[in-house]
Amino acid sequence: MSNTDFVLAVEDLTVSFDGFKAIDALNLYVDKGELRVIIGPNGAGKTTLLDLICGRTAASAGSIKFKNVEMTRLAEYKRVRSGIGRKFQTPSIYENLSVFQNLEVSFPRGRGVFGALAFKCDQEVRDQVQSVANEIGLGELLDMEAGLLSHGQKQWLEIGMLLMQDPELLMLDEPIAGMSARERELTADLLKRICKNRSMIVIEHDMAFVAQIAHKVTVMHQGKILAEGSMEKVQQDPKVIDVYLGH
Repeated sequence: MSNTDFVLAVEDLTVSFDGFKAIDALNLYVDKGELRVIIGPNGAGKTTLLDLICGRTAASAGSIKFKNVEMTRLAEYKRVRSGIGRKFQTPSIYENLSVFQNLEVSFPRGRGVFGALAFKCDQEVRDQVQSVANEIGLGELLDMEAGLLSHGQKQWLEIGMLLMQDPELLMLDEPIAGMSARERELTADLLKRICKNRSMIVIEHDMAFVAQIAHKVTVMHQGKILAEGSMEKVQQDPKVIDVYLGH
């Protein structure tokens, strides 16, 4: 397979903190339209990997190519502009703004609250807000203050804020933590829907959820990739059972 076939190609990626290799010569290839789930014990380097891809942490060595363009030296905001969206573990929404306003300020022309005040809320923005709100299941709640949403709805709103930027790669860190069973089901449906026209990397601990959504599973351990493949294949891998699923 040539490099051009991948939306994301990570090669020999390494990051050391005080001589400790948190990520150790790691290779990862994600296809267009693929939903990849990364699992592994705490301290395996999963969140650090996302930090490296989005530019929050600088790599010590190796290459990160997004759509065949080298990202390793690019600032975080430039990676966002090129089409990489990242959601962290705790939702960062504007609690005192409405659902509509949260989505509106996330429209690419309005970076942050003050940028957003500088443009009229024209039809294009309104259409995009409505379409994203419908997609995340908040289409009827546009006027509600975001702080009043349930925990799950806040998580969906934050995913919506990323979708407003129409990223080609969306990275989510434990998106169902703290959700009710029903919210987890709806989130699985949501992720499968939004993956239709973009690639996703999801970090998750809940194996039933992983089995529901993953096209392919990557198991990390001590900064390296231990195993990769379908959920069935990974679950039967003796190395994986030994370090992770066995506990």
